[in-house]
Amino acid sequence: MTPDSAYPHWDSITLRWMDNDTYGHVNNVHYYSFFDTAVTNWLVGEGGLDLAQGPIIGLCVDSQCTFSAPLSFPGVVRTGLRVGRVGRSSVRYEIVLYAADSDVPAASGHFVHVYVDRTSRRPADIPAHLRTALDTLVAN
Repeated sequence: MTPDSAYPHWDSITLRWMDNDTYGHVNNVHYYSFFDTAVTNWLVGEGGLDLAQGPIIGLCVDSQCTFSAPLSFPGVVRTGLRVGRVGRSSVRYEIVLYAADSDVPAASGHFVHVYVDRTSRRPADIPAHLRTALDTLVAN
């Protein structure tokens, strides 16, 4: 299916048998995990964030998900990612999920990180290299 051009970054997540619940579809709690995975994969791969030893870490302070269509195992979830807003120390990531064989979104939502100093846990400015990378995801 053709990805939504409003989301500049696309990735895929393979569903697992354990993602399904007794109703035969992916349980709602996993959608938030898919959001987190989409953001974190991008941060590590494109944003240069060092999760283990970097001076800053991103803490989730807000998230929201709107469910539109079921996902189920077996299958692949396509994740679209964009940035809705970049502040001094915070970023609002916007995510859309599609079943790989569908052009109807399964879910959409957001995930807000506040970047903080790893040690003090006080808000920290987003580093220039990360800000530059985030600019490539800003929604138009």
